[in-house]
Amino acid sequence: MTHRQHSLSQPEGRMRQRPGSTGKGMFYRVEVRPKREFTSFRVQDVGRKGELERVAGRRSSGSWDTVAWLVNKRKAHVSGNTLVVDDDKVHSFLKQVRGKITHIKGDIFSAHPRKNVPESEKPTLAQRRARALNIQKAQLARRMMVYA
Repeated sequence: MTHRQHSLSQPEGRMRQRPGSTGKGMFYRVEVRPKREFTSFRVQDVGRKGELERVAGRRSSGSWDTVAWLVNKRKAHVSGNTLVVDDDKVHSFLKQVRGKITHIKGDIFSAHPRKNVPESEKPTLAQRRARALNIQKAQLARRMMVYA
């Protein structure tokens, strides 16, 4: 029996259903970057186990980036053609996503990655503020150790 004959004789038919296309899974998948840009993938839990997962992809250059986010269906719902996140802790992933999260098919949604800030514009105002605050915290901690 050839490979083709074998695949046609299977109960699923020629091809199995693609993950996320049926809408029966536990997670909504929010795709941020195209899969074709990456060579390998890994899934990382973010926060509590099973609430939010990050699909990281490795580029051919060796750098890693976020490919997609997996949001538990208990923590979000679909409203019309967009995904709405209900949980505040899970809502934090939206900082990594720009624009609306639009529905493609099944459990799969699409969004844009956050804006790329060129190195020439860094440090940004927020980065300068955060650095100043961290310096103040370190100075306060050092003072507390001297007096303790």
